[in-house]
Amino acid sequence: MTRTNDEVRDYNLFIGPNHPGISGNYSVILKLRGDKIIEAKAEGGFLHRGFEKLMEERLYLQNVAIVCRICVPDPDPNEENYSRAIEEIAGIEVPIRAKYIRSMILELSRIASHLLAFGSHAGSIGLYTLPNWTISDRDRILELFEELTGGRVYHIFIIPGGVRRDLPKGFKRRVLEVVNYLESRLPEYDDLFINSKLTVKRAKGIGILSKENAIKWGATGPNLRASGVKADIRKDDPYEAYPYLDFDIPTQVEGDAYARLLVRRAEIEESIKIIRQIIENIPEGPVWNKTPNPLKWRIPKGDAYVRTESSKGEFAYYFVSDGGVRPYRVHVRGASVTHGVHILENLLVNERIEDASQIIFSLDACPPEIDR
Repeated sequence: MTRTNDEVRDYNLFIGPNHPGISGNYSVILKLRGDKIIEAKAEGGFLHRGFEKLMEERLYLQNVAIVCRICVPDPDPNEENYSRAIEEIAGIEVPIRAKYIRSMILELSRIASHLLAFGSHAGSIGLYTLPNWTISDRDRILELFEELTGGRVYHIFIIPGGVRRDLPKGFKRRVLEVVNYLESRLPEYDDLFINSKLTVKRAKGIGILSKENAIKWGATGPNLRASGVKADIRKDDPYEAYPYLDFDIPTQVEGDAYARLLVRRAEIEESIKIIRQIIENIPEGPVWNKTPNPLKWRIPKGDAYVRTESSKGEFAYYFVSDGGVRPYRVHVRGASVTHGVHILENLLVNERIEDASQIIFSLDACPPEIDR
C-alpha cells in the first residue's frame, strides 16, 4: 500500500500464543493505527482439549482427574463444582468437616492464583522482580497441596461425598505458618508494586470497565467488584463452609486496571482471614460420605446447576445425568470466556499498544478454560 506523507497506515500486531505479554496458549490480534489500538480479536483455540466431551466417555470418579485441568492456576473450583453437582443430583450429604476442608483448599488456591496474577501484571510493565517473588511465595502453597493431596498443581482431592483423606498430623500448624508468612510479605508487595509510582501511573485510568458495562457484558468476580458491584457467590449463594465464616467483599469503583489489582490485593487478606477461621473452628468427624463402587455407580436421572466463586470469577457446572454410569452432559460456565474474549476485545479499543499486555493480565483470564 502506498501512502502520502500525512497518511497513517493501519497494521496488525500478533500478541501470542507464545509471547511474554500474554498468558498461556492464547493470542490477541491487534489492529493498530500508529500506536493506538482500533480493533482487537481474541483467539483461544490453541489447546483443543475438549474436556466437556471427554467427561461423557468416562466414569463419574474418573472425571475428577480431568476437570482440574480446565483452569491450571486455580484448579480446585472445578473439582468442587463437579463433585457438588453430582451430590445435588444423587442426594449425597457431605460431612461438615469435609466442607471446612474444601473451603480451605479453595481459599489457598485463590491466594496462589492471585499471586500469579500479581506477577504477570508486574512483568507486563517491567517490574520483573515481583514475578520472582510471587512464584516463590506461591510455591509455599503448592508444598501444602503436595503434602495434603500428593500433587502440587493438580490435586484430584475433592471428590463426590467429601474429600479423599483427612488432614495430616500438624497440617493446620503448617498452613498457619504459610499464611502468616504471606501476610508479612504483603507490605513488601505494596512497596515494590501496588504503591509503586510506575504501577500507579501505568495502571490508573487504563482499561476502564464501567459499572454499567460490567453488568451488561457479564463480568464476575474481582473484575465485577472492581467496577463497584458488591457481588460474591460465597455470600449471595453460600456453599460449603462459607455460611459459617465471617469475611468482607472488597470493592473498588474506578473499574480500571489498578482497581482490579487493588481488589485482588484485598482478597488475599480476606482469604487469609477465612483460612484462620477454618483452622480455629473446623469440627471433628468424617471427611467422606462413602459412595458406591465407581465401576458400577449410577447417578439418578436429573440435572443440576452449581456455581462457585473462583479467583477468576463465577465458575459453574450444568450437569445432566441419564441414570447411567457416565455423565450424559456436562457444560462448564467459566468466567474467562467473558473476561478474556468479549470484555477484553472491547477494553483494548482506543488504548495504546504498550498498555495491551497489562489490560490482558488485569482481567486475569484462564486460556484452558476458554478452549475447553
